[in-house]
Amino acid sequence: MRISLPNLRNLLLASALPMAAALSSAPALADEGMWTFDAFPAEQMRKDYGFAPDRQWLDRVRASAVRLTGGCSASFVSPAGLILTNHHCVVDCAQNLSTQDKDLVARGFIAATRTEERKCPGQQAEVVTAISDVSGAVKGAMGTLEGEARIKARDGKIAEIEKAGCTDTATTRCQVVTLFGGGQYKLYTYRKYSDVRLVWAPEFQAAFFGGDPDNFNYPRYALDASFLRAYENGKPVKVASFLKWSPRAPKVGEATFVVGNPGSTQRLFTSDQLAFQREVSLPITLAVYSELRGRLLTAMEQSAEKKREGADTLFGIENSLKVFIGRQKALNDPGFVKTLADNEATLKQRSAGNAAIGDPWGDVAKSVGAYREVYLPYRFINPQSDLYDYAHTLVRVAIERTKPNGERLPGYTDSALPLLEKQLLDERPIYPWLEQLRLEWSFSKAREYLGADDPDTRLMLGSESPEGLAERLVGGSTLADPAVRKALLEGGEAAIEASKDPLIVYARLIEARDRALQKLVDERYQGPLSAAGAKLADARFAAYGDTLYPDATFTLRVSYGKVQGWKERGQEVTPVTTMGGAFERATGNEPFVLASAFTANAAKIDKATPYDFVTTNDIIGGNSGSPVVDRTGAVIGAAFDGNIHSLGGNYGYQGDVNRTVVVSTAAVEQALETIYPAPALVRELKGR
Repeated sequence: MRISLPNLRNLLLASALPMAAALSSAPALADEGMWTFDAFPAEQMRKDYGFAPDRQWLDRVRASAVRLTGGCSASFVSPAGLILTNHHCVVDCAQNLSTQDKDLVARGFIAATRTEERKCPGQQAEVVTAISDVSGAVKGAMGTLEGEARIKARDGKIAEIEKAGCTDTATTRCQVVTLFGGGQYKLYTYRKYSDVRLVWAPEFQAAFFGGDPDNFNYPRYALDASFLRAYENGKPVKVASFLKWSPRAPKVGEATFVVGNPGSTQRLFTSDQLAFQREVSLPITLAVYSELRGRLLTAMEQSAEKKREGADTLFGIENSLKVFIGRQKALNDPGFVKTLADNEATLKQRSAGNAAIGDPWGDVAKSVGAYREVYLPYRFINPQSDLYDYAHTLVRVAIERTKPNGERLPGYTDSALPLLEKQLLDERPIYPWLEQLRLEWSFSKAREYLGADDPDTRLMLGSESPEGLAERLVGGSTLADPAVRKALLEGGEAAIEASKDPLIVYARLIEARDRALQKLVDERYQGPLSAAGAKLADARFAAYGDTLYPDATFTLRVSYGKVQGWKERGQEVTPVTTMGGAFERATGNEPFVLASAFTANAAKIDKATPYDFVTTNDIIGGNSGSPVVDRTGAVIGAAFDGNIHSLGGNYGYQGDVNRTVVVSTAAVEQALETIYPAPALVRELKGR
């Protein structure tokens, strides 16, 4: 499961996810739920499994869980800051550290000593240290305000709370999270580590054996695991809490916990919000990204170097396409949609006659209707490319830093700036051909959907073609140089206004319209949804009580389930595969080619070793790298995917078929000992 959490704006555009999601789903069933740590359903689990973890267990596991800012989850597995996660969560780091002569993605990476561990550009590891309820303060600031004024009041109060909560921004990060569509606001405080280094990663072919055909499918034979390490002041971090490494075979039926940061779900959407996804946002997303995939594949065929440089981007595009295809399929399934509609009807019925709640469903419908009118220009006004992202960020930072903290846009407040600046200034390679390809695609899709005569198209393109504009912007820019970016960042508005860099000039050109569209969205869409979401939260709490789980928000959650297969077309699917199965599955043709180290060490590998397994745990994108923990609190695997049925999990959980796919610690240790030897790492994991 390729997990890449996009920025707030792209998250809104890709899924039409409002800041205040509406509530419509029924109470959780057994094994369903991505639970916050301060509201774990111990009584329900005890009823389902005969036991439940106590507060001490939960606190220890919480303190061992890690959030990676690239959009993944992870966990500490040694007192020296060693972090277990997925290979696909570090592939971007490996790509950034690779050269034409030394491809760390294709060949893998092993740091024989800690001095050889390599810093990952833009990466940050975060551990939750506290969760506090700030609902009263945020709701009080909004009061009875409406539209854009409501959003400004909310964002201003959130900025104030975050700044007050984290005065030491060098080591802490504060984030106020909206839960239950505005029913709750929680302040999450993190201990952060901004120096994260690559320790061990297998060959890409081992981690992604089966390629795109096997992605979101099972049985699987993938070594999708890697290790990072957190550093501070140039030394490995000493952590008080970490998970015990347990390289044992999973037992069918045993209870398992997945601890991580699910990115986003839309299980609490109303029927109008789901209709928007089915009718507008998903079809556009599938069409435009399918074309991007085609353009990229064609370009990558031109040379071996382009194939290497574009591989990570292609990997992400293909994964995203599969996700969105799965979502579209779920929303076109009459039975699945009927279940969601029936849940909404039940909530409406239970809320009938409650004057305090009124008709928030009608309010959501109006706001979604208004969003349809501005969606296309809002989606396409900013082109996509890393260089343009740098330019857009630099222009916006220069403007926002001149304002009081409480008046800034989200993402540019004092609490957010340290990470933004790190990601802006960390050195990493830029591939001009790929930048130009993505800009050409962005400009052409904007013109296609908006029309050649649309004012926004004219603003974006002027008299130039998508191809000519992209070539001019990339060819004349120096933003690939981090020293240039640093000078512009430190120079502020004066440096930005004086810059002749074509991408900075272009970002300045787009900025006013971008802000105007955001203002429209806040006024007509986000503001009304914020008010409606709070009322829908009240309706749900009144109907079902407050022991519920909210939609995913890329914040720490825990789910419980068990090791268990399922029936596929009448056939039982085995819950555990073995390493020997990879040899049987190999055909010698891509993508079913064994990694070179597997074939070289075939005689040494214990082929009975458990490789991958499935559980009933409820997860979603963002959970990649999450530790899979047994009832003793030991880690027995790392979640890396879901089966094909899990793609509908964005909207609802189906316990009979939804499955989490896990790489076992037994397979990882076998690899560390036999296939990609890392003896020092094995000793560290075993506490020697």
